[in-house]
Amino acid sequence: MSLSRTRLLREMGISPVWRLRGRPDDDAAVAAAADDAVPAAAAGNAPASPAAVAIDAGSVAGMDWPALRAAVAGCTACGLCRERKQAVLGVGDERADWLFIGEGPGAEEDARGEPFVGQAGKLLDAMLAAIDLARGDNVYIANAVKCRPPGNRTPEPAEMAACRPYLQRQIALLRPKLIVLLGRAAMHAVLGEERPLGASRGRLFEYRDGELVVPVLVTYHPAYLLRNLPDKAKAWEDLLFARRTMRRQLAEG
Repeated sequence: MSLSRTRLLREMGISPVWRLRGRPDDDAAVAAAADDAVPAAAAGNAPASPAAVAIDAGSVAGMDWPALRAAVAGCTACGLCRERKQAVLGVGDERADWLFIGEGPGAEEDARGEPFVGQAGKLLDAMLAAIDLARGDNVYIANAVKCRPPGNRTPEPAEMAACRPYLQRQIALLRPKLIVLLGRAAMHAVLGEERPLGASRGRLFEYRDGELVVPVLVTYHPAYLLRNLPDKAKAWEDLLFARRTMRRQLAEG
């Protein structure tokens, strides 16, 4: 292991590295997980909240990146718009193979207009570097909601439902080869899953939108890892699983 890799893993708090028993640790395990992939809610049939404010999803579905950025910047589809400084669409390579989705902007993200720029963002950057990735280089980062929830609370189902057409359009424009969901809110927004995150780790799900089918896996949100240091080792296992899954995707074309 290189000195730089060792430093990055130490920053994640998982040095020395060990393998957790019973987790996928080879390409055969990734293939088996793919065979057992759990279909997510189709994009057009994602679970809707009765409290969600309707937006013109059909119009959003036809937007290019500039139109989508403008629509999100001026969005008033839910109450989060009232206290935001600015909406935060996402950041990175708009042709990326890797898509990481968190829950929503925090105070620093709201001020700067970019996802994951605080302490959680620094940890996410270290996590990316540990598997030879970098923000903006074949990586795109987005959130389930585009406006900061007051007090950095977890987004409510109605708020995630209001933002869902924007997230769906981002995925459609990106056409990523792999989606990594960071935390339970992202898991609920994309997969409609209410189960504990720990029970969903190490499995492949599927995001479906028409002919677009993208494998999805889940791991812990970096902010959670900052508060729960022992789980960084589990997040490292998830990153290795993600890297093996991507290699398999690329090999299959």
